[in-house]
Amino acid sequence: MAKSIGVLVFDDVEELDFAGPWEVLTMANEVAAHQGQPPVHDVKLIAERAGPVRCAKGLRVIPDLTLATCDKLDILVVPGGQGTRREVLNPALLSWIATIAATAEWVTSICTGSLLLCTGSLLLCAAGPARGKRVTTHWAFVETLRARHEAAEVVANCRYVRDGNLVTAAGISAGIDMALWLTGAIHGADFARIVARAMEYDTGAHGPT
Repeated sequence: MAKSIGVLVFDDVEELDFAGPWEVLTMANEVAAHQGQPPVHDVKLIAERAGPVRCAKGLRVIPDLTLATCDKLDILVVPGGQGTRREVLNPALLSWIATIAATAEWVTSICTGSLLLCTGSLLLCAAGPARGKRVTTHWAFVETLRARHEAAEVVANCRYVRDGNLVTAAGISAGIDMALWLTGAIHGADFARIVARAMEYDTGAHGPT
């Protein structure tokens, strides 16, 4: 049965933070189809409300679901972007993240490369799932996140960090590495390598910290 995956979007979300993992997680279905298998992932964009979401660089996307129509996911993907400054003060969104994370198999974040210092890890810390956990974030936000004293450790100079079922990525392109690792954790490393090759993506020697 396909894993239900929700990719959160909100106004001023960083495009590649969510589009990179989206590409990996949906390419997995292309690989499965080529192997004669059914889809392995059911990936949906989720926003607080219906209607277009304007991203950080001007891209507009239409969510598939709203918070009100999604009450359970196998995997949650929380991107970063300037919009997290606003959303970290949004009790409805933080409550939804906490509820979804409580039963999800995997909870992930991608922290934007923007020097505006707004990250997916910030939302996961504020909502609760990342509190007391080891996390990473974009290099420009490491000290700011440490100063919040919500995570047990904010790891610098790494692409992504796993702590239990929580996986946080450092930002933008690191989200692709994280999503490929997650695909391998779920479906096997060989399958993930085929997905990376289908994307013409060089995985290098990255691994979780």
